[in-house]
Amino acid sequence: MQSFENHLLIAMPSMEDPYFERTVTYICEHNEQGAMGLVINQPIGMTLRELLLQADKDARVIDEKAENIVLAGGPVSQDRGFILHTTQPGWSSSLALTSEIMVTTSKDILSALGNEKGPDKALVTLGYAGWTAGQLEQELQENSWLTIEADLDILFNTPIHRKWEMAVHKLGIDPWQLAPGAGHA
Repeated sequence: MQSFENHLLIAMPSMEDPYFERTVTYICEHNEQGAMGLVINQPIGMTLRELLLQADKDARVIDEKAENIVLAGGPVSQDRGFILHTTQPGWSSSLALTSEIMVTTSKDILSALGNEKGPDKALVTLGYAGWTAGQLEQELQENSWLTIEADLDILFNTPIHRKWEMAVHKLGIDPWQLAPGAGHA
């Protein structure tokens, strides 16, 4: 089985699930039991400042990070936060995904996210995307997704509204070249 951990799933224009239309999803885990990922380009209409003040009214937030947008990481457990960030150990519940990327689910990172004590780069998501055993493989066979290796620039530096387009460009094609029925005979 090929693992798609540390890859980006790029939704094809033919994606019928409205939740995943034009999404880019970072795959955190993929094994025989299934897959788990975080959608990295679906804003929920809340800033980091708003989220932090809901979680801790005394949170200190630096202006440059305060307006970072909170993302809808997926349709599962939307009340649970996942912080995808550049490597910075020391949090209660962190998992190193690569030498450069970690995911943290513990609340202790929240108070540091908005200031200089937090990771250099971070995406805050609520919820996650999950696939049962064989489901992601089936969706890939059905041409629902394209895949590329994860790219730190797309993850952390590309504006949210450009992530899908930039991920498609990374494949060496232009988005207009993806016909809605591409890959289906």
